[in-house]
Amino acid sequence: MIGDQASGQLKHICRVHKFVVPEHARDEFLAKVWKTHELLRTLPGFVRDLVLEQSSGPGEFNFVTLVEWAGASDVENAKAAVMALHKEMNFSPQELFARLGIKADLADYRQIDA
Repeated sequence: MIGDQASGQLKHICRVHKFVVPEHARDEFLAKVWKTHELLRTLPGFVRDLVLEQSSGPGEFNFVTLVEWAGASDVENAKAAVMALHKEMNFSPQELFARLGIKADLADYRQIDA
């Protein structure tokens, strides 16, 4: 179901972005993340966000961001707002990732019930 409801319950969408960020790229990467999240927190449908840095374990990804949205339309609006912000900043995430050697895995998730 693509809509925002399933089984009569509101199903939030979580955008989960995982990154492998080399140590030399950490500060520049995080500056862009914080700027983007400042915008996201002001948008309709925003529920919560987390920016996580790996503190232990053998996992490949050393940064994970999660932004929870009330529904699919909110995600689409947020994508458009972020694209506009990036254009205003003359910023290309793809260029940044290539230049700094950052690997990204970007996906949307929905909570499932046990």
